[in-house]
Amino acid sequence: MSRRKKKAAPTPGAARPTVTVCRGCCCGTTKVPHLDHATQLADLRTTLAGVAMVRRTDCLDACEHANVIVIQPSAGGRHAGGRPVWLGQVNDPDAAADITTWVNNGGPGLVDPPDVLDLYTFTPSRRVRHELDD
Repeated sequence: MSRRKKKAAPTPGAARPTVTVCRGCCCGTTKVPHLDHATQLADLRTTLAGVAMVRRTDCLDACEHANVIVIQPSAGGRHAGGRPVWLGQVNDPDAAADITTWVNNGGPGLVDPPDVLDLYTFTPSRRVRHELDD
């Protein structure tokens, strides 16, 4: 009989939303002109610090929608029915500001996104969605 204490099982899902910013073959490059990609990523990290995890990833294979940002719900948001939201053509500071406002207010499942984000929302292929979950 072991005297070691059992470790608590990790809580499924992220405690806070996750913002995944594509910076692969098309997103984050000069193929999307007139946008300071480094500043966009830095601004997202700064404005969402302590609220959401912001991560940079290589190509999400949705190049026709460059720049792509995926908002994954927090554990509470997922429990409330929230699902990842894929946003494409996020190529101006106003769009990024709308995203940060929404995530700061709770994000998917907890707060409806601003109506303007409907212009950016798209549904990627099942294969692409699955790759992000891995």
